[in-house]
Amino acid sequence: MSHWFAKSRSFMEPIWKRLLIGSFAVAVVAGTVACSGGATTVAQPTTKPAAPAAAAPTSVPTTAPAATPAAPAPTKAASAANVTGAKELSGAGASFPYPLYSKWFDVYDKEKGVKVNYQSVGSGAGIKQLIEKTVDFGASDAVMSDDQVKQAGGGDVHHIPTVMGAVVVTYSVQGVDKPLNLTPETVAGMFLGEIKRWNDPKIAADNPDVKLPDTAIAVVHRSDGSGTTSIFTDYLSNVSTTWKSKVGMGTSVNWPVGLGAKGNEGVAGQVKQTPGSVGYVELAYAIQTKLPYATLKNQAGKFVEATLGSTTEAAASAAANMPADLRVSLVNAPGDKSYPIVGFTWLLAHKEQANGPKGKAVVDMLWWGIHDGQKYANDLLYATLPADVVKKAETMIKTITFQGQPLY
Repeated sequence: MSHWFAKSRSFMEPIWKRLLIGSFAVAVVAGTVACSGGATTVAQPTTKPAAPAAAAPTSVPTTAPAATPAAPAPTKAASAANVTGAKELSGAGASFPYPLYSKWFDVYDKEKGVKVNYQSVGSGAGIKQLIEKTVDFGASDAVMSDDQVKQAGGGDVHHIPTVMGAVVVTYSVQGVDKPLNLTPETVAGMFLGEIKRWNDPKIAADNPDVKLPDTAIAVVHRSDGSGTTSIFTDYLSNVSTTWKSKVGMGTSVNWPVGLGAKGNEGVAGQVKQTPGSVGYVELAYAIQTKLPYATLKNQAGKFVEATLGSTTEAAASAAANMPADLRVSLVNAPGDKSYPIVGFTWLLAHKEQANGPKGKAVVDMLWWGIHDGQKYANDLLYATLPADVVKKAETMIKTITFQGQPLY
C-alpha cells in the first residue's frame, strides 16, 4: 500500500503566465483601437471645420464597439471547461475499498501524473474530513445523512459508486478450518451476545459434519466510524427485529458485546490472534489474512458463499429500484444466488467545487475510476459496476461544477 505526499506547484505557473500575457494582449489591442479612433476624429476637421462637434460623437461609438469582438472576455462556461487540473489530490475515508484504491492511485499517478494521497481512516472520519474541507474528496461505504450534507455546506454532496464488495463473517475456531453455514438468526445471536459458545445447538444444527468445540465466542467489531459497520448493521437490522430495536444500524453503534479494533485490517488481525473469535470484514481482508469465513443463508433460504458472482447478483437484483442518486442499500437482496451482505462503496465530492484546478482533478479522477479503474477490481475481489450504474454515475459527474459551470 502506498501513500504519496509529493507536492506539485508548477501547474499554476502556466495559468498565471497565460492570463498575464492575455491581459497584456487585450490592453495592446484596446490601445491600438483607441489610437485609431483618435486619428479618424482628427482627420475630419481638415475638410469641414464645423463638422467635428457633431461627427465626433457618431465616430467614436461606431469605431470603439468594433474592438470588442477582437478580444472577448471569457465566459464562466469557457473558464470552467478550460480549467487545468491540479497535480495532487488528498482524500480520506473507507478502509473497505483501500486495497483497490491503493492500486488505482498508483496506476493513476503513472498514467496521468496526478498524485492522490488517500488515508484509510474509516468512513466516519472520511465524512468528517469532507465536512471540515481538509480533503479534496471523501470515501465511504455508508451514505451521508441529510444533516451531514448540510454540515458540509456548499450544496449537495455527490455519492459516486466505485465498486461493490461483500462483508463476510470471519472467525478463528480451533479445529474448524472450513466454511461454516450460518443463518441470519445465528449471526445476530452471536453479535447480540445471546449465542455464547461455538457448540451452541443453533450453530451445530446447520453444521452436522463439523466437530464444534466448547469454546466461548469472542466478538470483534470496529471501534471507529465505519462504512463496513454500516453495511453489516444494516444487514442485521434487516434480518433481526431484536437487533433493529436494541442496536440499529450506523457507522458506529453501541455494541452489546465484544472487543473493538480499528479498520478492516484491525478486525482481521484481532480475529486471527484471538482464539474463539468472530468478526466481520470486507472479503479481501479475510482472504489476505487467510481467515475462514461463513457461508450465509440468504433471503431465498439458500446458503451462499461470498464471491464476485454472488456479489454482482445481489446488485443486479436491486438495480431495478435503484434511485438516481445511487444512495441505496444492497443487503439481503432477493435471488437464489445473491450473497446477503453486499454494499456499494462511494467516493464523495461536493457538487459545487470551491477550487477550479482541484475540482477538475477530482472530476477527472472519478471518471477514470468508473471506467478504466474497473479492470483492476476483480483481481482484488471487488465486483465491477453494472452498466446502468455506470451511466447514472456519469450523469452525476457531469453535474459537478465550478462557479456554476460543469467541470467535465
